[in-house]
Amino acid sequence: MELEQIVELIDRVSASELDSFCLEQNGMRLSLKKKQPRKQTDPETQSTLVQLQKQSESPQEQSKQMSPVELTGTEPTKTEHTKTVVSPLVGIFYAAPAEDAEPFVQEGDGIEKGQTLGIVEAMKLMNELESDYCGTVKQILVSNGEMVEYGQPLFIVEEQN
Repeated sequence: MELEQIVELIDRVSASELDSFCLEQNGMRLSLKKKQPRKQTDPETQSTLVQLQKQSESPQEQSKQMSPVELTGTEPTKTEHTKTVVSPLVGIFYAAPAEDAEPFVQEGDGIEKGQTLGIVEAMKLMNELESDYCGTVKQILVSNGEMVEYGQPLFIVEEQN
């Protein structure tokens, strides 16, 4: 078994819900086990951890924890022609094909159906995010290199009639 195959197995087991994995092949045995998280911590330890976490947060991290009321002003206005492009999977969003390259699209750009809007990297695989709409990019909701969740809104597109 090649090193790349072993690394691939490790990545897949890490991303799965499996607790352990064992493979025997050609006289070789590979056994992978995830560390089990602690089931219980005493209340004193838990409160200390929470206090340490709050103390270590930077002002930027604290500002990300705003209440929903404070965030309502940033939501785009929706019309019947406004469409939201969401992430098809969990991964890292890339706005450009390479670090030094121009982004696939910018706010205000016209787009065609099938045009690449970005890339979502998941488990070392690059997945192109293609537009289902023809129209104009009104808003880009994520930054380059940002972790995205399944179903998370990435772009607001005003669809052409």
